[in-house]
Amino acid sequence: MSASRPPSVDALARSLSSTGLPHALLVEVARESIASGNWEVAADRAELLARSFLQPVINASGVLLHTNLGRAPLPHSGDGHAVNLEFDLATGRRGSRQAAVGGLLARLCGAEAAVVVNNNAAAVLLVVSALAEGREVLVSRGESVEIGGGFRVPEVMEQSGATLVDVGTTNRTRAEDYQRRVSDRTALILKIHPSNYRVEGFVEEATVSDLAPIGVPVVSDIGSGLVDASCPWISSGPPAWLVGEPAARQTLAAGASLVMFSTDKLFGGPQAGVIAGNAALIERCARHPLMRALRPGALVLSTLQEVALAYLRREADRTVPFWAMATAPASEIERRARALQVGRVVALESLPGAGSLPGMTVPSFGIVLDGDRSEQLRLHRPPVIARVREQQTYLDLRTVAPEDDPVVAHAVGALTP
Repeated sequence: MSASRPPSVDALARSLSSTGLPHALLVEVARESIASGNWEVAADRAELLARSFLQPVINASGVLLHTNLGRAPLPHSGDGHAVNLEFDLATGRRGSRQAAVGGLLARLCGAEAAVVVNNNAAAVLLVVSALAEGREVLVSRGESVEIGGGFRVPEVMEQSGATLVDVGTTNRTRAEDYQRRVSDRTALILKIHPSNYRVEGFVEEATVSDLAPIGVPVVSDIGSGLVDASCPWISSGPPAWLVGEPAARQTLAAGASLVMFSTDKLFGGPQAGVIAGNAALIERCARHPLMRALRPGALVLSTLQEVALAYLRREADRTVPFWAMATAPASEIERRARALQVGRVVALESLPGAGSLPGMTVPSFGIVLDGDRSEQLRLHRPPVIARVREQQTYLDLRTVAPEDDPVVAHAVGALTP
């Protein structure tokens, strides 16, 4: 506690202006610091407050889709103009916010129609609410999962007003298991891809093509957002680490009535959820009262539009940041690591992240530093997020944009011994 006379609140607040925080916030910091009797730490308080706000960081963790870092990296820009969100420029009348982006996504997925909601959990909730309220939904016991944030399939059923009917067993569920549970109360078969875990050994599951002949609409939550298993936007074809990942186009072709997926994972866009497939079912979802609560705004839709157009131009591996970093040759990443001239260059294995492709890795390169240097790197401006293992700090360059290499080099070079 300081023994000297405290400064005025205004004077102390003005002395903190280099943080860039609004004066009103600095006044609060100054008041709190003076009230604590230790106003000398006001600068530290202000710095801590500044670091609590959303800001750009350098992801050198080696996790391509880092949930805590916003998953798929995307540029944030805008010119402040109005947009024709719900205005038809051809007729001059009110239009649909879903029509343009939904049409592009439907084309990518090989679907009749598509709509966008604010995330994939919302997509599941909307589909089950719109198509199965008061009726039954068949789900394999092995797919009655919990995803991040405690979002559980049985609880979705409860909120939607549908009844969950468990089918098969945890490790083995066949098409005949579903067939036996079908009744006149059955609305849907919900097929959920276990994207954030893997069961191995004595296992069996019914595929969409196995379930389609049953005659009940099959709704498939493919999760991670791969739109086409052939990856036509990658000149060299699908990477090995995508083998076995379900894709929207192929799932619909196999007989699913609807697919649902996230757009901030393998799609490489902003956070949103897509429902694509049968036009009549999509229309029922679009007209449900929940749709208004779950629909995204202009920023998300316009960003999704740009990403979808990049796919259709077959340039996503160059212009969509996620695919650019995911498909970069390991040899090029090694060259970048050596060019930094800091730390020791090592071969690494990057992770897809965000509950996608459990157990799969992508060959990479980066640098390793002795000791845990993660805190010092986080204090750099902009912060650099690294990975620590066994008292070694690893910076994986696959998840760092090439233009940020000088920032990483500066952050490492500025470390104190």
